[in-house]
Amino acid sequence: MKSGQVFLIISNRDQLMRSLKGTQKAQLKQPSPAVANETSGSLKAHSVKPQQLCPGIAKETLDSQKDAGESFTGKTPPDEETEGLSIILPVTKKDCKPRPFGKEGINFTYVKHNVLQPETGVLDLISPCHEYKSFATAATLDRTRLQAKFAKEVIRFGTGCMNMRSNGTIHFGVMDSRGDMGYVHGEIIGIPVPEKDMYVDALDHIERCCSSSDAEHIRRCIRPPQFIEVTDLSAEDRRYVVEVDIVPLVSIVRHKVYAVRLPNFNEKSNKVAHEKETIYWRVGASTKPVDDLSEFYQQVPERDILREAAENRPSATVPEAYQDLGRKLTMLITGGRKYIDKGQWFILVTNRFGSEDLNNIDFLMNLNILCVFDFDPDSNVSGFCQKYQKHHAANLHFLHNYMQSEMTIGEFQKQMHLFEQTSWIFCNGRTDFRKGELPSDDMTWFKTKKTQLKECVSLICKQILPKGTFTLVFLLTSPVEGPLLHTYSEFFADMGGHEDIVCISESEENFEKWQSFAGGSFCDESTVAHSSVVGMKMSHVNATLLRIQSVASRTFKHLPTYVRGECLLETREEEKMSSLEILYMDHSDETREDFITAEKENIEQHFYLGGQVSWLNFWLAEKKHVGEVIRRDAYHEVSDLLSDCLKAKDQPHTQVLNIFHHPGSGGSTVARQVLWNSRKKLRCAVVKPSYSAVTVSEHAHHLRKYEENDITKCVPVLLLVEDCDDEFLDELKFELEMATKRQRIVHGTLCFIILSCQRSYNPEKMCKESPLQNVQVTHKLSDEEKRQFASKRTMLEQQYKPEFILTFVLMSEGFDHQKIVEYVEHFVRNLLVGIDRTTVVTRLIHYVAMLNTYVQNSFLSQSHCEALLALSIYLEGSHLMQDEVREQFCRRVFEEALTEPARLVLIHLRDERTHIKSIRMIHPLVAKEILQQLLCHQKQESELALELLCNDVLFEHRFGREDYKKFLRALFMKRDRVSKGDEADSLFSPLIEHVRDTESVEKAIDLLKEAYKRFDKDPLFAQHLARLYCSEEKFEEAERWAEIAAKRLPNHPFVLHTKGQVYRKWFQAKVVALKKQRKTAENLVDAIQTAVKGMDCFQDSQRAAIEAAESMSYSGFFAAVEVGCGLLKLFFTSCVFSDKEECERYLLTNYIPEDVRKPWESLHTKLKGLQSVIHKALEWVSEDLSFFQTDTSTDEEDSEDPVKHPKKWLMDNSVKYGKYFCGPEDVTKSNMPTLVMVRMKIHQLGGGNMTTIFSLVTGQKNRDQVKTLENIISLYKLLKGTMDQIDTVNYIMANIALSCLTTHSKALASLKDLQDLSQRFLNNKQKSQTKALFLLTVLFWPEEHDSEEVKEEKYDLVLSAVRHLSRRYHDKMKDIPTRKRKICTLFFLGSGSGLDKIVHKSRVGTATASQPVSEKKMRWYHGEGWKMPEIARQLKRVSGWTENGKVYLEGRQRSEFTVLAHNIASVPYSNENVTFYLGFTMRGPMAYNVTVTK
Repeated sequence: MKSGQVFLIISNRDQLMRSLKGTQKAQLKQPSPAVANETSGSLKAHSVKPQQLCPGIAKETLDSQKDAGESFTGKTPPDEETEGLSIILPVTKKDCKPRPFGKEGINFTYVKHNVLQPETGVLDLISPCHEYKSFATAATLDRTRLQAKFAKEVIRFGTGCMNMRSNGTIHFGVMDSRGDMGYVHGEIIGIPVPEKDMYVDALDHIERCCSSSDAEHIRRCIRPPQFIEVTDLSAEDRRYVVEVDIVPLVSIVRHKVYAVRLPNFNEKSNKVAHEKETIYWRVGASTKPVDDLSEFYQQVPERDILREAAENRPSATVPEAYQDLGRKLTMLITGGRKYIDKGQWFILVTNRFGSEDLNNIDFLMNLNILCVFDFDPDSNVSGFCQKYQKHHAANLHFLHNYMQSEMTIGEFQKQMHLFEQTSWIFCNGRTDFRKGELPSDDMTWFKTKKTQLKECVSLICKQILPKGTFTLVFLLTSPVEGPLLHTYSEFFADMGGHEDIVCISESEENFEKWQSFAGGSFCDESTVAHSSVVGMKMSHVNATLLRIQSVASRTFKHLPTYVRGECLLETREEEKMSSLEILYMDHSDETREDFITAEKENIEQHFYLGGQVSWLNFWLAEKKHVGEVIRRDAYHEVSDLLSDCLKAKDQPHTQVLNIFHHPGSGGSTVARQVLWNSRKKLRCAVVKPSYSAVTVSEHAHHLRKYEENDITKCVPVLLLVEDCDDEFLDELKFELEMATKRQRIVHGTLCFIILSCQRSYNPEKMCKESPLQNVQVTHKLSDEEKRQFASKRTMLEQQYKPEFILTFVLMSEGFDHQKIVEYVEHFVRNLLVGIDRTTVVTRLIHYVAMLNTYVQNSFLSQSHCEALLALSIYLEGSHLMQDEVREQFCRRVFEEALTEPARLVLIHLRDERTHIKSIRMIHPLVAKEILQQLLCHQKQESELALELLCNDVLFEHRFGREDYKKFLRALFMKRDRVSKGDEADSLFSPLIEHVRDTESVEKAIDLLKEAYKRFDKDPLFAQHLARLYCSEEKFEEAERWAEIAAKRLPNHPFVLHTKGQVYRKWFQAKVVALKKQRKTAENLVDAIQTAVKGMDCFQDSQRAAIEAAESMSYSGFFAAVEVGCGLLKLFFTSCVFSDKEECERYLLTNYIPEDVRKPWESLHTKLKGLQSVIHKALEWVSEDLSFFQTDTSTDEEDSEDPVKHPKKWLMDNSVKYGKYFCGPEDVTKSNMPTLVMVRMKIHQLGGGNMTTIFSLVTGQKNRDQVKTLENIISLYKLLKGTMDQIDTVNYIMANIALSCLTTHSKALASLKDLQDLSQRFLNNKQKSQTKALFLLTVLFWPEEHDSEEVKEEKYDLVLSAVRHLSRRYHDKMKDIPTRKRKICTLFFLGSGSGLDKIVHKSRVGTATASQPVSEKKMRWYHGEGWKMPEIARQLKRVSGWTENGKVYLEGRQRSEFTVLAHNIASVPYSNENVTFYLGFTMRGPMAYNVTVTK
């Protein structure tokens, strides 16, 4: 149940239950409303039936239980339980004040079930007497009856007051006696008022009830009815209390006594009749007829005198004490600080602004606003929203946009751009929106938007911002309506009180309605008044808050420009570039002197203790407020590389520099130091995590061209990208290049420099691979660095104890292994002396140490820590404090709950975007040592991990839940990857491997099983269990878990592959077991069945991989071949078949030996398809390797046994596959070589597919490549007229391969012969293989000596083939980005003729063969490789032109021949004559080194 809703009733629950305990049984038998005795305080608790209870309370109680994660089924409880609920569920009825006498009702509100003071009689004549009428039945009558009833009560009460000369108010809709079932005297219930004019017109009865002179007086004394709205958060209809004030001024009533004939509706005559004339007066709290008229008349003069004296009496109202509203406003907004904290978030709730108010809201432009709940439908046209968007970026939403669906809270925040741009929520329509979101009246709003508001508020308060991190400000700039009041109630409930709610209202009338609702609903009016600023002009509010705002929000931000000037960076434009943290020229110059004095030591200590460096660290050092930040050697190296980039003339648009650093060695500090010192000559920004490369590219281009005149003349942008994978880096570079191409920026203009900072366990190796691009940062210090660190350490140790600058101490030791081990071990041992290992604080240290040891960059939110330490009970009273005091109090309570060791090793972090606080260990080495020493033989890591996994408090805690679950999941599942910067690849998560290796496999299994259950039976944990069981050869269990995973994810290629791997390894184990016995048909059955199951799984994995739209995996193809070859080896080495020939006959024909007919009955079909399955898998792998460049890395978390060198694997397995079926060693000497034997011999030699054929050109150093190819060609000739298309393609490929090695072989066919042979591909290109179409483009490429007619024919043929190739390429690419599957160029067009015109790609690369791979790639990418003389001699440059960014080939007459460009950035944007080298790919011809002809 929400704390706000129960706040007013929980204190009375126990007392009420005790008072009802004795009567509960009787009440259950004969239910009747129970009315509790009124308490002496202002709160009254009454037990009533559910329908008499404020309906929203009961309903919202159940709703909030659902929100809190409690069991909620929605079933109706048993009758006895329901009745019990109706007896014991309390309703709190607060005392409240009536509407101020004589004030308009529109500025006031009542809350249903609150209680007015009892009816009163005549007091001092000026203070009104009060009379209540429930009017519940009469309000439902027709117009005539209702008016008669209403007039009767008003006239009777009115003349009674007039005759007594006393002011009075009669209230309709308020319980007037205890006889009303379930209600108390004075309880507000309200009445429906469909037409207000019925009540106003009812007073027309006055003229019919008395003489005309009296009627005039009565009219003047009885004021028109006031309609005060009754707030009921659960009601679907609107109710009012109708009040009529009586003011008998002595000037009107002097000497008069008023007699009236009251109207009464006669049911028999069906019309209004009038009673006999009667004089009424107030007797106590009642209005009665006068009994003794004589005495009454005698007292009239005296009453006139008293009335006149009362009217002339000076007002007894004590003037309000002077309030320093400026100070009050400052304290409420800042929480007692001198200025507004930049880390404080604000949520605004507003209604319509007047024009004058809009001119005085500059202070709102500078607040850190998360969202605005705007009830002004015209706000975007002429209101606050329009004004705000002139200065800031805002995303306009409606309440239903916050109805969260299947998204996680992180995905939702990303979609809504929360914490980056203000979310503007139009709560009651938007008049300028074309879809038709129109404003609605209050009742329609309650019916249609009330639930949406509830969910919106709940989402913000429960999952987005923790309590205490934001302030809710209500700006009451126009009359308050019901929906806005309802917004207050929802926030009050979800925020658990009023402490973070502030109200600002210039109009006292607006505030009165607000106060009466807030004070009447949830807390006393003094609390509301305490947190409200009322009567202060908006211009004064504006001036006051501008004075105390952070200077940063008012300081102008500047960026460098191309002409060495400066431009102003508008905040609105900065916010639009939300994926970038922009570092401007005058960054941090606005920092206040008092802040520097108070915080500079804390900022410096936080950094040297292990916190991330901030811009303020550099600024303080630059301004000499603290000592300088050491510049490591790597800083100078990066600066030099950066300088070289800026000086170079002919270069690509985007350059990449890499910093590879040991974890914790200061790589991030070096990178940010480079940015800081480049901010005045470059436009610098840090790329924020979790944004797509497309978004970052868009924002980076916006930053580059911001306020520049010429898009080709802009200051380069330096982008820092930290700890991202290579894929993101490639994608970002690609997107930046594509955008520069679209903008037609001249080639050679440097636009972007990406500074990538990545952790690595081998930065030296990465640096050697590309010294012109990579810089290393290691723990090892140079002599100069040692000198700087020693000097700095001496200075710091004079200010701080060594344990307070531990990370710096570790760095100053150069992370010398032995010294560090001893230092950390000694530090931790001293730290833990006397620590109580049983406390919850020690458990917290344990948990954080384990996470920080095994999960990179992990942390635990402070909110999680407080929940674990159960601090909420100590923090409940903090709402009575000012914000700053409360924050200090909460942190002090948290830190005091920690032990001294915990305070020393835990460092506080604060999310720069959301400002949510968290903690981590000061250094991973300390975390690891603490973990080991705290466990210390008393507990194993598996026990601690299980305890952490099963901790419900941490797992269910709502704030920071996604991060916590991500870290916890990674602890048990995430495997180390060298490609991700880890030290080595691992089969399981480091924790699972540690438990398996140091404790037992069973404990590792138990951990994964618990993780499987904890994460809702996640099938990927089942997959990991299958792999772990399999690694321990517990195949039955592995099979069971693999089945579980596959059932949940039937189309997941890696899950299916894991299932196949279980059978594969099981099969291998069974084959090993068979070595000890004779292999017969019977005892092979079990092993064969297992292998067949594995083959089926791998084929399913192949299917799933091909169907997957956004990924591709070879795993299923590789594994199918390997299991198939394993089966072949088993068959050919067993005693089942008489010889190899019989085995081949069995596998390739319909022949079945008698020995296997019965035992293998269910397997024959599968086994006879074995050769086909292997062959198809090899063909698929070959074609894919021919299409795309080989990528030997794998970042898939679920993949296993990745093939590091797929081309070598393909050659080895093709040879192995062919060996089993090829017959004798020399097929040509066989008496009757079969076609199958010939083909298998070709496979054995490496001629079975395109990839293995060209592997013979490169990489086969131990073989006579020419002789091997000649043998392959001769074998293909044996096939003669039986060659199918695959054979023909491979035969032609073998000839081309041989021609690449030698042009003198007698086995070589001429180009003309190969062209004639490929004519068969022309008949049906639709059905031709991709490789056949590719060959057409190579073989038929026109030559110099061809006639123009022949050239046109060849171009037609080539273009036709290219069109088909393009379609095949796009089918194969699916939705995979091109950067992930780069097209492979197989040949280049050479300068020779015939077969000499075909130059294999390996011959082109020999010129740079001695250089490192990455260096070689960069040289070719930047075009340097193409300028070498060897290339000019080998390759032929062709002519063409460019137009609209496309390359066209010269020579084609009938139509244009478009050629794809390998490097799009190299294509001129203008129409130019160009030359280029031509490469041949499976997608068609490709242009390399496009050069403009001078």
